[in-house]
Amino acid sequence: MIIGIGSDLCDITRIEKTLERFGERFTHRVFTEEERRKAESRANIAATYAKRFAAKEACAKALGTGFNRGVFMKDMGVVNLRSGAPTLNLEGGALDRLKAITPVGHEAKIHLTLTDDHPMAMAVVIIEALPI
Repeated sequence: MIIGIGSDLCDITRIEKTLERFGERFTHRVFTEEERRKAESRANIAATYAKRFAAKEACAKALGTGFNRGVFMKDMGVVNLRSGAPTLNLEGGALDRLKAITPVGHEAKIHLTLTDDHPMAMAVVIIEALPI
């Protein structure tokens, strides 16, 4: 069963300007080490960060909290499965919220899709509860 859904659009040019203005102050505050490593290895760094920023916003919506009640951007990190498909790794308050909305006898699975077409990046998150 679906227990959460969220989507978000992010302006890549806004991320470009933020990177120019704040640099590491921004990236270290918002993104995990793995996300920073991935973005810095890509040709289009801003688009990579923008997709991950959108993923965090979409996840916060799917969790039903936004960025409050102890849920922070760095609690969510985009990671890739062995297949290459993206998903989110949750920690801290985001993980606590995920556990709270997951019904007893179920485990949560996070589905994530990312795309970009300059100047926009988009992410959709679906949280599914699967019987154990």
